[in-house]
Amino acid sequence: MTIGAALPLHNGIDATVQLAREAHEAGLRSAWFGQTFTYDSPSLAAIVGREVPGLHVGTAAIPVFGRHPLIVSSQAQTAQAATAGRYHLGLALGTKQLTEAGFGIPYDRPIRLLREFLTALHPLLETGSTDFRGELLSVGTPLPAAVPGAEPPVPVLVAAMGRQALRVSGELADGILPYLAGPRALAEHIVPAVNAAAEAAGRPAPRIVAFVPGVVTADADTVRRTATDSLAFYERFPSYQRVIELSGATRAADLALIGDEETVAEGVRRYREAGATEVVFTSTDLGTEADRHRTWKLLGELATG
Repeated sequence: MTIGAALPLHNGIDATVQLAREAHEAGLRSAWFGQTFTYDSPSLAAIVGREVPGLHVGTAAIPVFGRHPLIVSSQAQTAQAATAGRYHLGLALGTKQLTEAGFGIPYDRPIRLLREFLTALHPLLETGSTDFRGELLSVGTPLPAAVPGAEPPVPVLVAAMGRQALRVSGELADGILPYLAGPRALAEHIVPAVNAAAEAAGRPAPRIVAFVPGVVTADADTVRRTATDSLAFYERFPSYQRVIELSGATRAADLALIGDEETVAEGVRRYREAGATEVVFTSTDLGTEADRHRTWKLLGELATG
């Protein structure tokens, strides 16, 4: 199992590169960047991956609404070329609230859009050309769309947790990026569904990259209170409400791995047993700087052990 960390987006670029260096030096294998309305995450990943050789970098995740496969392909291939093949593209459905408020477009037929987006994107990343005409998307390449040095083809993962999204991801993507999906939800619902879809499509078993909030700390009560406030944002969205419930939890913070090294290491073991092929820790800055260093030290030991 490989272990990585999601890096926060509120720092400057130089500070982010330095954080990535610290993560790599601690033994973590990957650094991941969310996509909000601030940094362009593939660009940030390309910078970090080029500055920190050996570290894999990923986007988790770019919403398909408001984007076009040609643009996303160009971004992803550029990042792949810049990092010598260490970039991982994450896509997401996003949410109705943020899509309509931010882009001013209707959040209609998300599963259909995801299917068409992945179908059009795959040949772009493989060959630099496509000719796709769907119900919601049209994608052609009147000019070549391959980026020199973008090898191997960029792996595509989807932040899928619902039944329909898991089916599409199993059929058309290389893996999934579940977040706030505990071991119970993974083992009983998510992993079986996406594996079955991949098998039916004649594809290899997908990567299961579980994103997990966690902090190693001596002050678990304080950090958990902070986590409760910080993670409450996700409780507003039905998709997260559902997966939190399927995980046997009430609040998002109930799924955070917070405590000493033994507690957090045991939590990682449970994710592995539930079918996660990789674990990416998020929210490692909820405690003190000393807590973050302690967290990354443990994760590096788990990654190399």
